[in-house]
Amino acid sequence: MAEIELLMPKMGESVAEATITKWLKAEGDQVEAEEPVIEIATDKVDSEIPAPEDGVIKKILFKEDDVVKVGQAIAIIEIEGEASSNGSAPAASSEAKNEVTSAPSATAEKTENKTTATEKIAKNSDSGKFFSPLVRSIAEKEGLSMQELESISGSGLNDRVTKDDLLNYIQNRGSQAATATTSQAQAAPKAAPEAPKQEQVIPMGDGDEIIQMDRMRKMISEHMTMSKRTSAHVTSFVEADVTNMVMWRNKVKKQFQEREGEKITFTPLIMEAVAKAIKEMPMINVSVDGDKIIKRKHINLGMATALPSGNLIVPVIKDADQKNLIGLSKTVNDLANRARTNKLSPDEIQGGTFTVTNVGTFGNVMGTPIINQPQVAIMAVGAIKKKPAVIETPFGDTIGVRHMMFLSLSYDHRVVDGSLGGSFVQRVANILEEFDVNREI
Repeated sequence: MAEIELLMPKMGESVAEATITKWLKAEGDQVEAEEPVIEIATDKVDSEIPAPEDGVIKKILFKEDDVVKVGQAIAIIEIEGEASSNGSAPAASSEAKNEVTSAPSATAEKTENKTTATEKIAKNSDSGKFFSPLVRSIAEKEGLSMQELESISGSGLNDRVTKDDLLNYIQNRGSQAATATTSQAQAAPKAAPEAPKQEQVIPMGDGDEIIQMDRMRKMISEHMTMSKRTSAHVTSFVEADVTNMVMWRNKVKKQFQEREGEKITFTPLIMEAVAKAIKEMPMINVSVDGDKIIKRKHINLGMATALPSGNLIVPVIKDADQKNLIGLSKTVNDLANRARTNKLSPDEIQGGTFTVTNVGTFGNVMGTPIINQPQVAIMAVGAIKKKPAVIETPFGDTIGVRHMMFLSLSYDHRVVDGSLGGSFVQRVANILEEFDVNREI
């Protein structure tokens, strides 16, 4: 019999670790090749890791809720035949376990004669922050409260507090407390005592129901709140006459589906217009890093997609400006379908430089979307409505029924002024209004 490692797979260029959410198999269970063994989560995407070969789960190296780095062994599988080249799992696992177990020991040496913590640290705080078992264990031994743990700035993925962050905080904690005590003593005659912070109490009425947020909703909540704290949001609106675009789509949609095997929606047409406008105004395709502006080379358009659960996910169309209309249509349909069935890879929701959200899907005519950090702008497109409108002709103005749509652009006023933000959303509207009704597919 031989042993092989089940590794945490690479899930995209910007994904370095993942959280184990559920083991589907236990030690001693038989597994078949390609059979799901474990469920993992990274950012907003849940994935399954299959068994590489037939065998038996000999040892599980990490528990549920543990955060594991890409490439690290998470289990040992016993298989028939000779050992493979990566059969060094026991050594790797012992190193991992030594690292996990040594940290609390080192901390314990530093914290002799300290009071043992009595507060139990939950894996998720009220604000949705996730704390690994190791971090929780150290925090409990050091007597940190959940409120104090939440105040620590994290350097891990999604600002997660790592072991090093916590140990650095604990190391500086004593000197900070001493300095604070000295300062308070010196200022005591002048300063009034600070009133204790009051936590908001939400009153409950008869028949009210408490619903616990799921993991994705917590992450959305944290991300949106962070965005409002980070960016100075401003929103500009325009109304576009998209009659030509509607007429063209109605004319070609049957032929398009017969030829390409795909439906053509308004989304790829809008994405095409946005990509063109970004090429003309590239300073809308930037990010902010302190006092520096990062001008993006690639135009990667995020496509906000509602899920059956009511949550939201934003798959990304990479290099949207380099795709023709057929390519955009196929990409849009593929990403939307796989988003709704939870089959996106982590890399497919990373790297967006600008986002488009279609509030018209729900019958809304306009919206004021929140910027998807670290981007600096997001555009909402409203429902297309038939309206009476003034039509300018060489023979004078007339009134006719037109297909009208509102566009709204929320942008970060730190780096995007009203001139650029307003001009950009107007340019997108102009491109849509100038749509060629005689265009070939």
